[in-house]
Amino acid sequence: MNRRNFINASVAAGTGILASGFSPSLFAAPGGRALQKPKTEKMQVAFDYFYGLNPAKIQMAKELGVQYAVAGVMSPRQLGLPADVKAWDEISLRATVKAYADQGMKFCVVEGPPCLGSQTKLALPGRDEEISNFIAFMHNLSKVGVKIICYNWMPEIGWFRTSNDRKSRGGSLVTAFDIEKAQDLPINRLGREFSAEEMWNNLEYFMKAVVPEAEKAGIQLALHPDDPPIPKLRGISRILISADNVERAINLVKSPVNGITMCQGCFATMGENVPATIKRFSDKIFFSHFRDVRGEKNHFEEVYHDDGITDMYAAMKAYYEIGFTGPIRPDHVPTMVGETNDNPSYGLLGNLFAIGYMRGLMQAADAETSKR
Repeated sequence: MNRRNFINASVAAGTGILASGFSPSLFAAPGGRALQKPKTEKMQVAFDYFYGLNPAKIQMAKELGVQYAVAGVMSPRQLGLPADVKAWDEISLRATVKAYADQGMKFCVVEGPPCLGSQTKLALPGRDEEISNFIAFMHNLSKVGVKIICYNWMPEIGWFRTSNDRKSRGGSLVTAFDIEKAQDLPINRLGREFSAEEMWNNLEYFMKAVVPEAEKAGIQLALHPDDPPIPKLRGISRILISADNVERAINLVKSPVNGITMCQGCFATMGENVPATIKRFSDKIFFSHFRDVRGEKNHFEEVYHDDGITDMYAAMKAYYEIGFTGPIRPDHVPTMVGETNDNPSYGLLGNLFAIGYMRGLMQAADAETSKR
C-alpha cells in the first residue's frame, strides 16, 4: 500500500467526519486546560492522519499532548470546494490546514504530495505539467504556513510488503518483506523495465526544476528513502537504497532546502548504523520516521519500538546531539489486541506504545545531552 492509497483512504474517512459536524469541543482538555508539550520534547512529535481525521486518534493525540499532524492534502471535494479547485490551489491547502486546526492540530508536514506521480518519476508524457503544478503547490503551501514536503522516488508501487499479517510478539500483527515472494510478481503496468540510470536522470530533472523554486518559497524538500531498499521491484529500479545514494541524490542540486526524511527503518534495512546516519545527515534531516525493524533488506519485519535491531536510545540521543527540532512521528506500528488489521502499520494502540517509548527516550536523552 502506498502513500497515494493512504490519501485516497483519507478522503473517504475524512469526508464523513467533516460532514458530521465533528467539533473540537468534544475533545477539549479537562477544565479547558491547554495542552502542554513536555519540557524534554524539543522536537515536534506528530501523528499521521493518512486515514482521515479519526476521532479516536484525535482524542488520543490530545490526551498524549501530540499536537502536530502529518498527512496528505485533503481533496477539494472532501472540503466542500468548487469542482474546478485543484488540490494544490491555495484555497484547498488553506482549508486542509483549517480542518486540522479546528481539531487542535498543527498541520506540519505534507507526506504524499499531490501532483507528483509516475509522469515525473518515470519521465512519462505530462511530466512538465506535473512539475509545474508541483511548483505551484510549493508556493501555495508556503502561504498557508506548512514548510515541509515528504516525498519519495518510488513510482507505481510505493512502500511494499509481501505480508501484512506476520505474527509478532504476543500474537500482534506486523508487516513483513521476503524477496522470494516479490520475485515472481508481474512487471509494472507499463510493461517495461526502468533502469537505475533513468531513475537518476529523472530525479535530477525534477530537482533542477523544483529546488530553486523551493528556495524561493521557503519549503524544505524531505526525500524519503526506498522501502524496501532493493535494486529493483516489478521492473522499476530503486536508487535510494543506501546512505551513499541518498547523499548523492540530495547533492544533485545542492541547496539548504534539499534534504531527507530520516526513515530509520529504511536505513536499518539497508544495513546502515542508524545513530551514525542521523549524525551523518545532521542538518539535512527535515523530518523523521521513528521506527525499527528486525532483519535485512531481503527479509525483514516491522517490530515494536523496543524489539528491533537499532539502538533506539542512541538514535534518540543523536537527534538531541545534532539539535534536531523538526517533526518526528512513530511509523509502521503493530496491530494489537482488539484492533482490526484493516490499516496495517497504522493502528492506534501501537502508536500509543510508541509515543510512550519515545517520550521515555527523550527524557533520558535530554538529561544526558544537557549535562555536556
